[in-house]
Amino acid sequence: MARKQPAQARQVKDKAPAASKPKRRQANPPAKPGAATVFTLKITLERVKPAIWRRVQTKDCTLAKLHDIIQNSMGWYDMHLHVFRIGDEEYGLPDQWTDPGGWDEVEVGDSRKVKLSQLATRGIKKFRYEYDMGDGWQHTIQFEKPVSEEPDVKYPRCVAGARACPPEDCGGPWGYGDIVEAMQNPKHERHGELLEWLGRPFDAEAFNSKIADQALRARH
Repeated sequence: MARKQPAQARQVKDKAPAASKPKRRQANPPAKPGAATVFTLKITLERVKPAIWRRVQTKDCTLAKLHDIIQNSMGWYDMHLHVFRIGDEEYGLPDQWTDPGGWDEVEVGDSRKVKLSQLATRGIKKFRYEYDMGDGWQHTIQFEKPVSEEPDVKYPRCVAGARACPPEDCGGPWGYGDIVEAMQNPKHERHGELLEWLGRPFDAEAFNSKIADQALRARH
């Protein structure tokens, strides 16, 4: 079983049934930006236990930039569509949602025009980020106490976290649970099959904040 799907296959996979698409709505205009600061955000993957999470610190940035931070700190490969959900508003990269094959009726606000400081000014404490409309990986993004910028520190950075990122295209939280169970037991009937598909052993508990931080900084 191949580790990565061809681009065409991934494109079809992202075209989920209409019921699972984001609802069509016009995103509200963002509030005016507030003062610059270093934000601390906790990113938690929903519907997975024990929790998979990361704590990152970043200067004020757009939601589009935050998308990159989430991808790199969590360990995703940015192979699929994504959307931010803030109350009844939705933000993403509009060009990705313009698809005559099924996404042409979806309207999202431009994530390149909304900053974290704007959300903080509005009193928003948490919001959601969904990645891969097929697998449906939903993340809760929570504002924690901001910190003062430290001299000689490069931002963004990952300062804490727990557990490995699930493999791409594994079937969402439910498929992920099956993989963890099979990989923990060498005698499991699917152990060999999944090991071949992954191309490497998978340790669900593995996480090193220093390695995650290095990977994040290398891309920003």
